[in-house]
Amino acid sequence: MSQSTGPLEGLKVIEMVGIGPGPHCAMLLADLGAEVIRFDRPGGNGWPNPIVDRGRHTLVADISKTQGRDLCAAAAQKADVLIEGFRPGVMEKHKLGPEDLMVLNPRLIYARMTGWGQSGPLAHRVGHDINYIGLTGALAAMATSEGPARPPLNLVGDFGGGSMLLAFGIMAALWERNRSGAGQVVDAAIVDGVSSLMTMFAGLLPSGAISVDADRGVLNGAAPFYRAYRCADGLDVSIGALEPRFYETFIAKIGAPREFLNEQNNVENWKERSKIIASLFATKTRAQWCEILENTETCFAPVLTLEEAQNDAHLLERGTYVDVHGAVQCAPVPQFSRTPGTIRRTGTGEDALRRWGVAVP
Repeated sequence: MSQSTGPLEGLKVIEMVGIGPGPHCAMLLADLGAEVIRFDRPGGNGWPNPIVDRGRHTLVADISKTQGRDLCAAAAQKADVLIEGFRPGVMEKHKLGPEDLMVLNPRLIYARMTGWGQSGPLAHRVGHDINYIGLTGALAAMATSEGPARPPLNLVGDFGGGSMLLAFGIMAALWERNRSGAGQVVDAAIVDGVSSLMTMFAGLLPSGAISVDADRGVLNGAAPFYRAYRCADGLDVSIGALEPRFYETFIAKIGAPREFLNEQNNVENWKERSKIIASLFATKTRAQWCEILENTETCFAPVLTLEEAQNDAHLLERGTYVDVHGAVQCAPVPQFSRTPGTIRRTGTGEDALRRWGVAVP
């Protein structure tokens, strides 16, 4: 792993240790060339992750004590971005809030990652991904007729509505700083990010163009042409034959009754047709179905485990996964034509701070 010259080369970032979306955002920035110094708390964050934590220079700093607080403040004077994910008021309590640090460095982008946001009646309430997607309507849209909704891991809240929103906000603030010369606070709340992810549904639900009802939603697994099916070997295949021509190919290739070509979008037919199609998929293994559907306009893919995905021919060809000292992990994203990102070598935070011109006790 050589030192990167990615598109963010030269960007100096401070990461206050946290869990979930903050560290993931810092990983994204480090992968694309930013130099990220993580200020760890004594004992770490409790969730050490050799992949998500990659590419950082780490040092322990107890911000409840003067020495640790002063070191963070000195580093902030040299930084472009500071990322923190504490509850509102914690950084202010330690004299490291925006008003404290942006006086020292008016160009600082102060990026705050929380679930509920910096303001509002819930701002100080504890919570996790499932609570944030619950409040925003996303979790209800994933409910089934058999019972309560099950969260899709913590992908929608923590990462889709969290770290991605934070990274986008940081980039937007840096772009604006090029014109104004001034930093600002980025208030990235997971509830805001997930609400943005739900805009397609918010825009189409009133007209009836789409539904999130468990038995009538075309995108939530109710439609027989947009769901996963269990194969004879217990493995699954995903089908996304939404458009009529893809649906026609799908029905023909699996050997379903020809009358299924009629009234594709009649929801009254979906439950019975899903049962019949499921019985067809149960007659062959996943590999056999993939062979049948390969090179057809069916919109399908095998449902792979993470371990299987890391060895998939398409993802290997794209370089989506790389092996770093025996650990297979996702490569930096997105891909760039001139300035590709690289998984950076880690180092000590003390050495990185000295490069920034910060005196380290």
